[in-house]
Amino acid sequence: MKNFILFLLFGLTPFTALCQMDALSTNDNVVDTNLRATLISKQFSFTEGASVDKHGNVFFTDQPNDKIWEYDVNGKLSVFMDKAGRANGTYFDKKGNLLVCADEHNQLWLIHPDKKIDTLLTNYNGHRLNGPNDVWMDTKGGIYFTDPYYQRPYWSRTTTDMPGQYVFYLPKGKKEAITVADDLRQPNGIVGIPDGKYLYVADIKANKTYRYQTTPDGTLTDKQLVITQGSDGMTLDEHGNIYLTGKGVTVYNPAGKKIAHIDIPEPWTANLCFAGKNRKDLFITASTAIYIIRMKVKGVE
Repeated sequence: MKNFILFLLFGLTPFTALCQMDALSTNDNVVDTNLRATLISKQFSFTEGASVDKHGNVFFTDQPNDKIWEYDVNGKLSVFMDKAGRANGTYFDKKGNLLVCADEHNQLWLIHPDKKIDTLLTNYNGHRLNGPNDVWMDTKGGIYFTDPYYQRPYWSRTTTDMPGQYVFYLPKGKKEAITVADDLRQPNGIVGIPDGKYLYVADIKANKTYRYQTTPDGTLTDKQLVITQGSDGMTLDEHGNIYLTGKGVTVYNPAGKKIAHIDIPEPWTANLCFAGKNRKDLFITASTAIYIIRMKVKGVE
């Protein structure tokens, strides 16, 4: 009833309202504490970029081996694409195309279901991007992505062409990106709420995660420190809880209070998404392995 009154008074969607108040979520109603994450496979070099299609199938990357893999709703694991541009972060658009941070030549790609590739972005004002890392698309079809600099062994360059490490926005149908955050030390994980009104960005080097309000032209305003933890990747559940990666998975409510932690027996947890037919399986990429754990909540992706 309290939520309903908030919706009427402020004209908020349920999810937006939840993101503006202290959610009632606790460890017990997010995940069964008696469960441990289940190892699916341990055959990779470094897993990243988990995203889910409309059917609940997960696509993720093994960047050192230059592959995109698929883990489908029936538990089948297969290679979706070889020679995948050293793909890092990924995200599905509403048409079933896969947005990819193609790190090899510092580009943004759109991979169609038939595996045809469109190159969406190759530079910023004539300068090579640092290395597109993580990506999220808003309801208008605009693309937010983080662009930190991590030296790669397959690059010929050894320094950045950019004066900083930024968050960019590529409006739908445009060829030029705009800078929407230029005061972060090393932006990495990124995700927005379903209606697109708020965007979370993790500054992994500063060990902080911020929430921004978006504007109609895609720019960001009202920067708020939400969590004093950075993250490699991130996702949200139906209650607006925020899932951060690094040493396992740490879950915070929308007010920034830690409510759960999921241990993963790997050196580093890089990314995650909610998967499966009902979006209650948390799929986790962790170093050389991938894991899954059944949650008590659904994801928003």
